[in-house]
Amino acid sequence: MPLPLDPVIEKIIPLLPLRDPAVMTPQSARDSLRALADARAAIPPPPVESAIDAEVKGGAGRLAARVYRNGSAKSPTIVFFHGGGWVAGDLETHDRQARLLVIETGAVVISVDYRRPPETRFPGAFEDAFAATRNVVARIGEFGGDLTRVGVAGDSAGGNLAAAVAIAARDAGIKLAGQLLVYPVTDALGRFADAQANARFASRQENAEGYFLSRAVMQWFCGHYLGSEADGADWRASPLRAASLAGLAPAIVATAWYDPLRDEGAAYAKALQAAGVPTQYHPGFGLIHGYFGLGDASEVARAEAQRARADFKAVLAKGA
Repeated sequence: MPLPLDPVIEKIIPLLPLRDPAVMTPQSARDSLRALADARAAIPPPPVESAIDAEVKGGAGRLAARVYRNGSAKSPTIVFFHGGGWVAGDLETHDRQARLLVIETGAVVISVDYRRPPETRFPGAFEDAFAATRNVVARIGEFGGDLTRVGVAGDSAGGNLAAAVAIAARDAGIKLAGQLLVYPVTDALGRFADAQANARFASRQENAEGYFLSRAVMQWFCGHYLGSEADGADWRASPLRAASLAGLAPAIVATAWYDPLRDEGAAYAKALQAAGVPTQYHPGFGLIHGYFGLGDASEVARAEAQRARADFKAVLAKGA
């Protein structure tokens, strides 16, 4: 039986941003996520040896990035894409998540600040994510130094980008060692506004509202990222709709039980397994969307995130 909502997280939900699409603007969404990160300034960030601002190549020019590392020995390399509904989120809002990836996987982590809508609509964020991954691979000597242990990771919209990049990498002959997809968007057809498309995933109804991320907010995000109905059918926006998932890098898929995105994440894990891709799935019992950022407050969230990162570490260690 699924666990009830973690009582610690239940108390946190009213304090979280991005819950009213009727008054949200792209700038207010960005500001509120940054304010949430800034509110934790009194809590020291997880310590890493270095966190250095850098640049990587994007789809249309240079992109800001941040390189995190512990030590200088040869290691895995992770290209990380932040969440925030494609519209919000940045290097600062996901600084702690990047640091924890370094600490718990032993990898060098490159966090990528891709272009965001509405200024740059689909497929801009995907093009930046894939171009950045190609650039990191081409410059691997500057990072972990081991081409056989490169992985991609991301949460929410970043999980969507990581999943799509893994498909593009396979098609381009780039062998990734693994992919960590944290409560990813995997099927944006209908842009969360179409009743028939929503009916495919029970969690979109069960968790439509009341658990931080709502279906209405997802509709708002998709409305900014995707320019047309056809965009939602494109595998670069909806990895679940790719013609084939065979031959992809081993995957860790983590969802949250009280999240409208739960069932499409679970469906993607099942589709990967059916295609012969080694896949481990974490259902996130008792948790909400965004729980990877709630580990300081919730032991349930911290333990579940640690399990997923430990699995990712093991996958990267095996190499491509």
